[in-house]
Amino acid sequence: MRQSEYEAYLAKRGLGGTAISRSVAAVADFEGWLAGQEKALEGAAVPDIEAFIGSLMARRRNSMWRMLALARYFYATGNRPGYVYMASVVSPIGVLPELAKRVASIAGEDARAKAFRGIEEPPLGTPPAKWPPVTRRAVEALEAWLPRSACRRALAGNLHRIPRSAFREQRALFKESKGIDDFLRRLHGRAIAEIESFMKSGRLWYEQEITPEVVALVRGNQEILSGVRRGDRIYVTKIPYDPKGWLAERDPLRRRYLACHCPLARESIISGRDRVPGTWCYCSAGFEKLQFEAAFGEEVAVELLESVLAGGDRCRFAITIPERHRVA
Repeated sequence: MRQSEYEAYLAKRGLGGTAISRSVAAVADFEGWLAGQEKALEGAAVPDIEAFIGSLMARRRNSMWRMLALARYFYATGNRPGYVYMASVVSPIGVLPELAKRVASIAGEDARAKAFRGIEEPPLGTPPAKWPPVTRRAVEALEAWLPRSACRRALAGNLHRIPRSAFREQRALFKESKGIDDFLRRLHGRAIAEIESFMKSGRLWYEQEITPEVVALVRGNQEILSGVRRGDRIYVTKIPYDPKGWLAERDPLRRRYLACHCPLARESIISGRDRVPGTWCYCSAGFEKLQFEAAFGEEVAVELLESVLAGGDRCRFAITIPERHRVA
């Protein structure tokens, strides 16, 4: 284990002594398990990680802190496939329970009980390939029990519970800007500068590897990582989940798979089984509108225009500008 490097990374993230020791122990547990397979930690591949997590689940040791310890180790030591896999294992947790709460708040407890009858969140550590059947059932139930508008409102309700404070810079930038168009241009410029810094350092930007070609993709389309105003709406295109692979891929099905960010649904694109309805992408729409809600200081409406789950090559949204901020 590259322990000193890992400990330094954890300390930089603000973890204290007890949390660092526990994280090191979690990685050491994985290292010992690999040794039993005659494998080394630094060569750990996704199948090894998946098998180990399966063993944790069998022993009921699949705690969130263990998952985060592994994810952070892979990030700190440059195991990109390992980190991306761990992100796909951790990030779905809590989404379905949060969606159930949203349904209850919008349509009532009875609607929640009917829509989520028999639907349970898979346990922490569940491989991404096993999420689509549950996600599909949840969407189909929502579409059956809720009016279309209520279904979309529920899905677009920040199901990952990201605080608006995470977008405080957008609020400050909007206040400094000379109108919405200026704000969007400046927001795009900041995004380009940020991903360029990740490209130069070789670090992952979230789960994305940033190459010169990825920077060129973003630079050439202001809808990506910002937006373009047309009339009273802002049009936004989501950056592909694997932009490097997406740019190189020519197979339409693979391109859709590489574009999709959602670990609860993306495997259904490539497998062809348990296809998750495109309505699910209103969850992604809910994320895309967050920075605009932070900037405007109020909730905004969003419409899903295109999605890879619905057969498109990209995910694209339209944000309705609040009336008091509209251009005369």
